[in-house]
Amino acid sequence: MRAFFFLILIMLALQACDESRIYERNIDLPDKIWLSDSTLNFKFEVDSNVQAVNIYYNVRNSLSYPFQNLYIKYTLQDTLGTIFNQELVNQNLFDIKTGKPFGSGIGDVFDHQFELLRDFKFEKHGKYQVSIQHYMRPDTLREIISVGIRLEHSSLE
Repeated sequence: MRAFFFLILIMLALQACDESRIYERNIDLPDKIWLSDSTLNFKFEVDSNVQAVNIYYNVRNSLSYPFQNLYIKYTLQDTLGTIFNQELVNQNLFDIKTGKPFGSGIGDVFDHQFELLRDFKFEKHGKYQVSIQHYMRPDTLREIISVGIRLEHSSLE
């Protein structure tokens, strides 16, 4: 039990040292189930000095996830509802031929980070939102543990 708490403290310390991160939030899904009508919303504020960012989405899944890939639809918009980008994205979580999981993991849990937008420039500071829905065939998507968004400073800055 002590080792577990020590590991958590190390992980928190490493995250605190991440200077490129502007925003990151992950939402845990109850019972590892993501319903197709469940839109995950991530609200953040962009300062006036942030010009170009890379935007990623995070996925944590178990080895029992029943598919090799994950289709998601994301929307980036401001508080007035102006859509800046919207796209259907497909990413492989497992190797097609071998079934070996991609990402980093311990035991049967694997973390993935996929790029949505590179060098995206916000024209003005303010509040924005990224919304994500899964677009897989079944309405109930099992074994997705959490989904998140990460914004980090672009190399253009």
